[in-house]
This record gives sequence, structure tokens and C-alpha cells, in this order.
Amino acid sequence: MRSSGSTRSPPGNRPVPLFIVLAGEDHPKACTGRRLLHRRLARATTVSERLSPSPLVLDPYASDPLSAADRSRAIRAGILAIDCSWNRLSERGRFPGPAVNGAPRRRLPLLIATNPQHYGRPAQLNTVEALAAALAVVGRPEQAARLLEGFRGSEEFLRVNAERLSEYRASPDADAVRSAERRLFGGLI
Repeated sequence: MRSSGSTRSPPGNRPVPLFIVLAGEDHPKACTGRRLLHRRLARATTVSERLSPSPLVLDPYASDPLSAADRSRAIRAGILAIDCSWNRLSERGRFPGPAVNGAPRRRLPLLIATNPQHYGRPAQLNTVEALAAALAVVGRPEQAARLLEGFRGSEEFLRVNAERLSEYRASPDADAVRSAERRLFGGLI
């Protein structure tokens, strides 16, 4: 018997909610965050909006990397990315973030960018790559693949980073992710 569609999916099967804060620093046509919002694959928010429950905030300056330990919070509360320019990131001094109460900040584990602007550079992912990487790390690789569809360079992202993403997803906590980064990137860190 087929479902009428009115029943809710169990938490383990529903998509992870994605949120984006647009800093407006990139050219609108090159902004992957805007394209995700336009495609309704993420929801726009602001740094002052209070989201409840508080999602995981992707922050390149956070001390702890995203790991499997963050899976249940990601599924329940979502993942938030701030779409801003890498060129202006170092000028800020501090990464902007939402005023969400107790929102944990996590950096992405080291990965290689495949977007046209930063191809081959470690850790300089665009917004769609960052969100897809976060989804893959917390055990949602199918959602990650769907998110990347239609973006230049994205077809390579999961392939180029397949071993890394697999190791990070299998790492139970931040310390295990750090060990995996050292194994995978050796002299870079």
C-alpha cells in the first residue's frame, strides 16, 4: 500500500535543513548561495535572526572540525553557512555569525576545492561545496550529491574528495577527524 504523503518521514530519512546568510560580497551570478536559495535547497536567514533549535554554524575559524558526533544536531537543527568572499574573510578579523543561542561552530575538515575560482586549493570551498561537504560528513551523501547538481566543478567535488569524506564520516569525533586530516594531508597541517 502506498503512503498518502501526509505521514512524516522518520528523522533519519528527512533532509538536513540548510540555512544561508548572504553577505552580498560576491557577484550575484557567481554566488552559489543565491543559487541554492533560488532553487529552494536552503533557507535564507540573517546574522540577527534567532533560529530554534540552533543549527550548526560552519565557521572556518572554529577550533573543532565537523564530525559524526554532530550528526544528530545537524539532522534535528540543520546546518548554517555564511556566503561571503574568501578575499574579504581575513579582513574581518572575526567570522560573522548568527546571534543564535549556543549555536555550535564547526570548521569543515580539510578538503580540496573544485570550483572554478579556487580549483585545487585546500579549504577554499564555495558555499555549495561547503554545505555538500558538511552533509557528507554527517552521513547524508545523497543529499550532498543532489545539492551539487548543476554547479560548475561540482561533479568533481565528491570524486576528488571521496577518500577524505569517507574517512571524516567514519571518524566518531573531532579528535579522530584531526587525526584523519594529519594522515591525509601530512605536511599541510
